[in-house]
Amino acid sequence: MVDASTNEKFSGATRYVLDDELASIVNISMALEMPLLLKGEPGTGKTMLAHAIAESLEMPLIVLNVKSSMKLVDALYQYDTLTRLNDSRFGDSSRDVSNIEDYIRMGKIGQAFTAMSRTVLLIDEIDKADSDFQDDMLDVLDQMEFDIIEIDKTVKARHRPVMIITSNAKKDLSDPFLGRCNFHHIAFPEPVMMREIIGVHFPGLDAELIENAIGTFYNLRDVDAVEKRPATRELINWIRALKADPDFKPERLAEGEVPFLGVLFKKSQDYRRAAQYIERRRVL
Repeated sequence: MVDASTNEKFSGATRYVLDDELASIVNISMALEMPLLLKGEPGTGKTMLAHAIAESLEMPLIVLNVKSSMKLVDALYQYDTLTRLNDSRFGDSSRDVSNIEDYIRMGKIGQAFTAMSRTVLLIDEIDKADSDFQDDMLDVLDQMEFDIIEIDKTVKARHRPVMIITSNAKKDLSDPFLGRCNFHHIAFPEPVMMREIIGVHFPGLDAELIENAIGTFYNLRDVDAVEKRPATRELINWIRALKADPDFKPERLAEGEVPFLGVLFKKSQDYRRAAQYIERRRVL
């Protein structure tokens, strides 16, 4: 296995606003060759951080989207028995059916291990998996190798990937898992940082629109009993919708109007509560 370079430093990407603390934990995780576990509510940029690291360091990005039913072997490799059976029955393939290795396909972790250059490996929503999956996966990532039992072969990583693991904290992760990762909680951006984020996505945007949109957005995030509060992604899409409406005027937001409320709230009950909140404020 080729050792990871200690000269690579992450300092942000073209469309990712980064604070100093997050940049530090990313870089120290790369230096220590440890996975970085990110927690935070949906929409705080956990997944996008991996994309930003890959862009900044010019590395390929490999994404493992964890499912509740997933087994670790699925993330390592798959043995395509069905194709082998069809090849043996119909005999019209260039593959050698006696060579099982021709029917082995790398999973996402396997792809990261066998890549010719160093990659960023994003393991997204690890909290969906059971604790055995989590702990066994970290064993593989610690050892940087795994066995393909069908062909009695050990796959060793050519390069140690930069490992980013995300969790929405839907259930607790095991203590052994937590002990083998660095950790960072990405808090939801304060208004000051949100202005910076909006500025990155919408250079030269009208200042009145920025202030009114952000003020309205944070007020709506405080609506009581909302199940899914709007996140940064919804704010960006909402501003896109406002900009696309030729009849929209920024002062309408200051007057209590909220066009395209369905861009911000995607659940019917949340939409109704937000609409009721807006109506109460307009009456007052």
